[in-house]
Amino acid sequence: MAVFSSPSGAGLFMLECDRVEQWIELYRSGNSGGERAVVIRTETGSRALRMEPKGSGYSVSLNPRDPLLDTMAITRGRFAVEVEGETPLYLPAWAEVTRVIEDCR
Repeated sequence: MAVFSSPSGAGLFMLECDRVEQWIELYRSGNSGGERAVVIRTETGSRALRMEPKGSGYSVSLNPRDPLLDTMAITRGRFAVEVEGETPLYLPAWAEVTRVIEDCR
């Protein structure tokens, strides 16, 4: 699991591997509500996804071999998460993103 937190310690974004079910969940905290569009932007591309409500935020599950995860790993975790109705997150480089992806494969 890789968790990006605010200075106050609140979790803002998370990548989590489930090796048994073979998926990687992307989770973004935010105002809960209905399904939301999200765009993940990396240095080498971007992709729009639909996130489902989960707890106090939104999530989407991807196959560990999804090409979007490769673009996130290439940047060593430097990417943007833009969920409609939420403040965009510009996440810093962090090798743990690649570790989660690789360990899940």
